[in-house]
Amino acid sequence: MQKELVLLHGWGMNQGVWQLIQPELENLYTGQVRSLDLPGFGNSATTLPTPYNLHDAAMQLSQQLKPHSILMGWSLGGLFALYIAKHWPEKVSKVILVASTPYFAEHCEWPGISEKVLTQFKDQLVNHREKTIERFLAIQAMGSESARDDIKQLKQLLNQYSAPNSEALTAGLDILQNDDLRDLFATCPVKIMGVFGRLDALVPYKAIAKMSVLNAEFEYQVIDKASHAPFISHKNEFLSIVKSML
Repeated sequence: MQKELVLLHGWGMNQGVWQLIQPELENLYTGQVRSLDLPGFGNSATTLPTPYNLHDAAMQLSQQLKPHSILMGWSLGGLFALYIAKHWPEKVSKVILVASTPYFAEHCEWPGISEKVLTQFKDQLVNHREKTIERFLAIQAMGSESARDDIKQLKQLLNQYSAPNSEALTAGLDILQNDDLRDLFATCPVKIMGVFGRLDALVPYKAIAKMSVLNAEFEYQVIDKASHAPFISHKNEFLSIVKSML
């Protein structure tokens, strides 16, 4: 029986972000393709663990998976995919990271998002939720030649679903800032692959080489002119790469 391909979105987003490529993925993959909302986002806006942390939220998500799924996790969704693969390996046959890293924060020799930027997001989130998400969208598209169109498309797709739960937004930033899955990435029993944008402002290009050092089995491809949302800005190139990974 063909394995199910499950798509996991990033912070502040919902399953709507995949709508532009899901039909194409269904054409190039013979198994079922399904997109899920992380707890507290989209259709799962009201179902979230208390307190909200990566372990409990990932466990809740894992219960929606069929055995031996292929998990494609974008950004924060990649952390969820890695965590599930390590702790519930019977659920996962392969992980495909999209613009994602086992540790998003900049730390010593590890390239990532500066603590200052993450703290600013958290502070702004309290009073200006929509503006903060818009700013995050702008950072994601930074560097892309089609940045303005990318942001416009993302916003239209996201608005078809419920607004994210404020607790999940804050917890998601905490996970990006504090959850270090580098050891887990190095010892994960499941095959891990990756697709990155060379111009990504949130997952610096230098981080990819560090990931390869941690896990010698890690295979990846980089789209030269893409930023943090390669499946939107460089859809055809992205689909071609993913097809070779499935």
